[in-house]
Amino acid sequence: MVVLSKEYGYVVLTGAASVLMVAHLAVKVGKARKKYNVNYPQMYSDDPETGNIFNCIQRAHQNTLEAYPAFLFCLTVGGLHCPRLASGLGVIWIISREVYAHGYSSGDPKKRMRGAFGNIALLGLILTTANFGRHLLGWTGPRQLGNFRRTDCC
Repeated sequence: MVVLSKEYGYVVLTGAASVLMVAHLAVKVGKARKKYNVNYPQMYSDDPETGNIFNCIQRAHQNTLEAYPAFLFCLTVGGLHCPRLASGLGVIWIISREVYAHGYSSGDPKKRMRGAFGNIALLGLILTTANFGRHLLGWTGPRQLGNFRRTDCC
């Protein structure tokens, strides 16, 4: 049996919040489909007047889905070693995706960059996960770091 720290609950709640965020973006796409009359299975609109706005809403959701597996993997695995750090970075990523989608949904693709701060959070999650792998393998890094080496949490 695997025993998880009590703090891993933060990681679980962050994962649940991310599911709600993805669902929120999906609902926005569904509403935009009705508003701009884009029927399934058509992914994008070719309407010259309103197609750009729908396409931006759809792309915000699609882009989030493209990054979601990496996010979940790093949140789950990195959170085993540093649950509070992983959860904090996860919350930042979730907020950034909402900011990204809000900006993109304006119809001006340049406004999506307002959510770019989430890339730093995702990088932090990737590094947290890599650090856990390093820890599991017993790699401590260069010897010259002396007392500055830490083999415990981040």
